[in-house]
Amino acid sequence: MARATAQSAVALGGGHGLFATLSALRHLVAELTLDELTAVVTVADNGGSSGRLRGEFGVLPPGDLRMALAALCGDDEWGRTWSEVVQHRFEGDGEMRGHVIGNLLIVGLWELMGDPVRALDWVGRLLGARGRVLPMAVTSIDMTARVRGLDPSDPARTSEVRGQVEVATTPGEIVSVALDPPDPEACAEAIEAVMAADWVVLGPGSWFTSVIPHLMVPALRQALIDTSGRLVVVLNLEPQEGETPGYGPEDHLDALFEHAPDLKIHTVLADVRCVSHPEELDRAVSACGADLVLADIAADGATDRHDDDKLAAAFEAIMAGGPLRG
Repeated sequence: MARATAQSAVALGGGHGLFATLSALRHLVAELTLDELTAVVTVADNGGSSGRLRGEFGVLPPGDLRMALAALCGDDEWGRTWSEVVQHRFEGDGEMRGHVIGNLLIVGLWELMGDPVRALDWVGRLLGARGRVLPMAVTSIDMTARVRGLDPSDPARTSEVRGQVEVATTPGEIVSVALDPPDPEACAEAIEAVMAADWVVLGPGSWFTSVIPHLMVPALRQALIDTSGRLVVVLNLEPQEGETPGYGPEDHLDALFEHAPDLKIHTVLADVRCVSHPEELDRAVSACGADLVLADIAADGATDRHDDDKLAAAFEAIMAGGPLRG
């Protein structure tokens, strides 16, 4: 893969979706298609090892940040080894059961340095990460949602659900999501990266708990609207139980615009085998002034997992020849 000009990219999300995007974009860094790569990660998790560390130490939840760092590790022996180390989860029956080494490392450096961004940069240097990982906000955040269908006697009634894990797993239809506080302090370095990027990638991932939260941090949302970088939205391969049951591709786009009506999208990327009605999606994408790219980006034999190499090839094609948005 040969580049024409130096380019930078910022990917926003969390969890396994962001891991897939970063794994693909890391290939483009290795092949010199990209010069700079930054991950901006949602930080509202309240479950598992992250939730326990957050509750005990009053820190940002480290889990999604750790996964992003692991995704940026190289394919050499050093990178593969450290990726496995930071992702290792303790077993056994003691108090450490369920904790992840990378989470403990990040929290330890946060406590030692008192600066979450500086500490993440140090972890990245240790891992040899091919990119930078930043939190979307530097203050503690809780997530809430209005969910319809929890009361059998009144299916139309909405109820409030609190906590990222609860929002993602509670049965019912998510009507809206919000952050508490509603105006958390955005990470200044994340804002700078978005504003300076040539390309900004949003998705795939848990739509309401990993993707949309970036649009609910006011300063970050404004940066995503104001940036001259071209925004690529990567759609999920299938609806997610608990968050988007029954959603079609167009519904995912509608949800983005409900939270950021002024968002300017350059390209919508979707897997060709997962779009049942491409004409309908093309009309919806064209209506928002974007281009639709349908490509083979799913892992062979999987309906819920993107393939790193295929996704990297799709990103490279978009970055090499996509028309600029107006």
